[in-house]
Amino acid sequence: MDIQSLKLRYDIIGNDPKLLLALNKAIQVAPTDLSILITGESGVGKDVFSRIIHENSTRKHARGGRGLISVNCGAIPEGTIESELFGHVKGAFTGADRSRKGYFEEADGGTIFLDEIGELPLAMQVKLLRVLENGEIIPVGSSTAQKINVRVVAATNVDIVEAVRTGRFREDLYYRLNQISIYLPPLRERKDDVPLLFRKFSSDVAEKYHMPPIVLTDAAKRVMMDYPWYGNIRELKNITEQIAVVETERTITPEILQNYLSYVPTEKMPALVDGSQPSGGSQITDRELLLKALTMGQMINEMRSEINDLRQMVSQMSGQWSVVGGQSADVSHPAPPSLPTNHWPLATGEEEEFVTPEVIEDESLGLEDRERKAIVRALEQNRGNRKGAAADLHISERTLYRKLKEYNISES
Repeated sequence: MDIQSLKLRYDIIGNDPKLLLALNKAIQVAPTDLSILITGESGVGKDVFSRIIHENSTRKHARGGRGLISVNCGAIPEGTIESELFGHVKGAFTGADRSRKGYFEEADGGTIFLDEIGELPLAMQVKLLRVLENGEIIPVGSSTAQKINVRVVAATNVDIVEAVRTGRFREDLYYRLNQISIYLPPLRERKDDVPLLFRKFSSDVAEKYHMPPIVLTDAAKRVMMDYPWYGNIRELKNITEQIAVVETERTITPEILQNYLSYVPTEKMPALVDGSQPSGGSQITDRELLLKALTMGQMINEMRSEINDLRQMVSQMSGQWSVVGGQSADVSHPAPPSLPTNHWPLATGEEEEFVTPEVIEDESLGLEDRERKAIVRALEQNRGNRKGAAADLHISERTLYRKLKEYNISES
């Protein structure tokens, strides 16, 4: 199958060389049984590539019509993931009133897609390596190995090489999965594809809801192409649909876009990280997401605190402003209170940047120290509730649990 036919079949839009390279590699390796590791940020379409690989392989007609089984490793609780993947026998644990097949056995003869493989606990990484090397699974509660014939396609949105370096992912498993690697570029590396995708999503909405499609002005196209799109294709699709449904004006200008593009450049905020934008091909790690989430939450909390302080100062000083030296003052133009000394403007342009002593202190700390501080603060704000802390930090509860053990942080 040629690339153009492949794009039409799987509804893939774009002509970026990196995207075309990934498509070409996928179609070339599909007929083989090699394990494949797909890397790329969240929202770039890794699940679509798993279907391309499976549906163009000899395994597409696997028995039972369930040739491709997709598993999100980050969504399965750590205590049940072994049973979910490899199954269990009756009586293996409390509540196991019958034997149950796992995902690997369900995919026997076909392909299993392990999404978010970087979230797999280390103990499960050892067992997965054994399955890949020996082609055998052992259900929970059983002592008998079962032969299976499964092709593994894995995907991750974390920097897996960095995870190997720091001991969060086994090196031997990485090499076993990475027999073939496919990198999917983020949307900000495919700027020329953004208007094409926008037009496609706009047409889909117009057809679905029987309304005229929306179009971008030349200036709006430039805004869309310069936007970082950290949510990638998923973010672009959501924003396009919002604009198409909400706006009555069908020609979209930069002024209209401002109501929907919510990203604020990190250089405009006090940062706990270096403030640089992700470079081409880099992956956003759990640590970076955690620190960025802390930065945003800290900024909001500080702004709220400053507003409350100013309100109290105005309330306390209003009586003093009305009388100066025994004479009535012009209360229609009272003198404004001075800003608190722990919060001062640095910029004089349209955007003002604020720096606090706490942030300056944080910048003197190492990355791991700042990450540990972020976790402790989130737990304190949520009174030890792990789920709430993970939500505030924009990471999974499992990742937070791993970080607690890594930094030996008590939840009490």
